[in-house]
Amino acid sequence: MYGLELPDSVLKKIYYKNALRVIPGIDSALFASKKLWLIFFTFEFMKVFNLPDDLFTGKKGKPDSIIFHNYSAPVGTFSGKGILNRSAISLVISGEKTMHFAEKIVTIKKDEFHFLSTGNCLVSMKLSPEIQFKSILIFFEDSVLINFFLKYDHKVKAFKSDKKIISEPYVPLKKDAFVLNFINSLQLLFEGSSVISSEMKQLKLEELLLHILEKYPYQLSFQILKNRELNDLEIRRAVETNITSNISLPEMAFICNVSLSTFKRRFEKIYGTSPNKWFLQKRMELAKELLLHHREKPSEVFHKVGYENHSSFSQSFKQAFGLTPKEFQLQH
Repeated sequence: MYGLELPDSVLKKIYYKNALRVIPGIDSALFASKKLWLIFFTFEFMKVFNLPDDLFTGKKGKPDSIIFHNYSAPVGTFSGKGILNRSAISLVISGEKTMHFAEKIVTIKKDEFHFLSTGNCLVSMKLSPEIQFKSILIFFEDSVLINFFLKYDHKVKAFKSDKKIISEPYVPLKKDAFVLNFINSLQLLFEGSSVISSEMKQLKLEELLLHILEKYPYQLSFQILKNRELNDLEIRRAVETNITSNISLPEMAFICNVSLSTFKRRFEKIYGTSPNKWFLQKRMELAKELLLHHREKPSEVFHKVGYENHSSFSQSFKQAFGLTPKEFQLQH
């Protein structure tokens, strides 16, 4: 899903369904062969997917408490919204993707592996036309993590210190030789069998968690984060972290875990103006700085201040200053 690992078959069904709204009677074989489903991705953009639950749409029975998902993405670039209903460890093999959390924006790269806590996030994935994006995701229920800490309580207590561990929805960790070999062992498991037993998944996850606990005892707290509304300070951090991010107000409300109406109401209480006016002002102030003092070209500025294209940026700039970016530079 949008970089959050839904199978191609599920994605294609979604996009083909939406394509029919625009081109009635489009041939399904042509649609699949030309990969037009990537183009029509935006029609499903506002849909929120729940992971890992939506990986098992149409399948009977309850998913295991530990899920190993071997993912290979199609070529293209896409983005979207997801809710992680379980904690996860992401082991990227190739490719890159960007995740927007409430208070930070992170880029997931192949030289790292990542611990993701339950909660809301926005994801975009940029894929190389030559290199297929591949990753292994391990989803696990809170009870699995609790049982792990109970089993290794003596190790957890040994790492206690006065150092405060801050709750984080995302923790990046560098791959070492152990993790690289661990990934290789999982790939061998996937190659050897289409089904990995519950006992093997339990053993492999415990192996990785124990390695992380011993090597990164203070960098990773393994907190189990529950969805909650952010306080005013956290909303300010979320807003000000994403001034130049090309995300919409509904998406901003989503990562703050509030409805759009609640987000707007709390935003106006905090900043004394509407989100649209505030973001426009801040982005235009930054654009003015880049054009005037850094002498950057308008074509180099628009994407740096959160716009998808030069045309919409020029319209906003003229709305703010009465001149196009080019005219502004010529007069200053």
